[in-house]
Amino acid sequence: MLHATHVEKHFTAGAVVRDVVIGMSDGLTVPFALAAGLAGAVNSTHVVVIGGLAEIAAGSIAMGLGGYLAAHSDAEHYEQERLREQREVEQIPEEEKAEVSEVFQAYGMTADESRPVVEALSKRPEAWIDFMMRFELGLEEPNPRRALNSALTIAGSYVAGGFIPLAPYMVFSNSRTGFDFSVMVTLVALAVFGYIKGRFTGTHPFRSAAQTVIIGGIAATAAFLLAKAIS
Repeated sequence: MLHATHVEKHFTAGAVVRDVVIGMSDGLTVPFALAAGLAGAVNSTHVVVIGGLAEIAAGSIAMGLGGYLAAHSDAEHYEQERLREQREVEQIPEEEKAEVSEVFQAYGMTADESRPVVEALSKRPEAWIDFMMRFELGLEEPNPRRALNSALTIAGSYVAGGFIPLAPYMVFSNSRTGFDFSVMVTLVALAVFGYIKGRFTGTHPFRSAAQTVIIGGIAATAAFLLAKAIS
């Protein structure tokens, strides 16, 4: 009898999706709010476009650098913890064996059941350290290109998101018309983005879409009303 081969499918691009979500959500929301505020203060699409482009440039650079520094810090933290685990394995092996046994006991094994596994693992120092990093500290070895990839992904997503609310002001010469179309286009984009984000992150897609639209709408409305009141 033929048996179908079981193939497990897991989503493994979590870090990339997280970076896209960070960049795109801010890229849609911040330039949208800024453009709305400028449209409420001045009757010039030229000013709105120039201000929006300047914000997209500054925002993408700042967000990209933030992503780079965060990923770089994670890599440094992992290396420091791995060196510490390596010293402990070499200097206090019995204490480390006890910690390994505690990990197995947390999964329901007895001390006697875990003892041969602990002894076998202790004969493989690198595997032992890998085990402690993952199951004691909960740390996964980061991709060495993670910092650069994170910076580029966040910055690129920010730019892509930022041009959506700004595009209508580039098309229409009347700031009011540009504002109306910017609101419609951006709210649709926020809804689509929120829905897709919900599908990837495991939250309810329609709830995620509604939350994203509400947050972006509140930010833009506040900026527009504040600019109107000041001007």
